[in-house]
This record gives sequence, C-alpha cells and structure tokens, in this order.
Amino acid sequence: MLDMTNEDRLEYSLKGKAWKVYWLLLKTGKPMSVREVQRSLHFSSPSVANHHLEQLSDLELVKKQEIGGQYSLVGEVKIGVLRHYVKLGKLLFPRYFFYAVFSTVFYLAFILFLAQDLFMRENLFILFFGAIVCGIFWYEAYRVWGMRPF
Repeated sequence: MLDMTNEDRLEYSLKGKAWKVYWLLLKTGKPMSVREVQRSLHFSSPSVANHHLEQLSDLELVKKQEIGGQYSLVGEVKIGVLRHYVKLGKLLFPRYFFYAVFSTVFYLAFILFLAQDLFMRENLFILFFGAIVCGIFWYEAYRVWGMRPF
C-alpha cells in the first residue's frame, strides 16, 4: 500500500495528458508503443506521448520493455477518480454501476413477481423507496462515468 507522501505525489503528478496516458494503458491492458499512444490520444507528435510515458515511468507506474520499447503498466493505483472504478478484464466500470444494476433488478423483480397488489400501503412505500434508491445509484454511476479523462 502506498504511504501518504507517495499517494499525494502520484495524485499531484497524474493530471492532464499524463492522466489520459495512464487511463489508456489501464483500459487497454496491453503494452503500447509511443506511436500507438500518440495515435490513440491524438497527440500532436510522438515526443508528447514519449514525455508523458517517461513521466509515468519516473513515477514507477509504467515500465519500458527492453525489447520492442513498448510501455506496460507495472501496477494499478487507486487515486482520484480511479477509487470509484472497478476493472473487469479490459473494461472499467463505475462502482455505482453494479449497485444500480443490482437494485434495479431486484426492484423490477419485486414489481413483477412479488407484489400482489401494487396499491397497498406497504407496496406503495417499497415502490417509492425502490425508485428513489435506483435513481440515486444510476445518477451516481452516470456522474462518475463523466469524470473519466476521455
């Protein structure tokens, strides 16, 4: 686990284009060359991509392979918006997405299978409360999704 000084240093350093490069490597999950990073992120030149890859290398987040010169992630850090994401394979999902799907599935299952009379007082409370919970989770998932760098 990172101590606070390293975590603060990483959070300060991972901004702007360096953050986008880190996110790209995290998302693809495979080593990438300077040229691939430059093309993927539409940087003006390979030297811009190389600068940010070297910056990540100085932070010990990526490592340059001796053969081929590609850069790969050394490890994942959970700083900034990444604290709110879960990685499944090559996909990154906001943590709230899973809460939203879970609550929505059970809310719909209640409506379709368990509620005998939807207009009873108890069922109205569950319908109202369930709709609010689902709405909050979907809103939070959407909000965190909007925080990704691109």
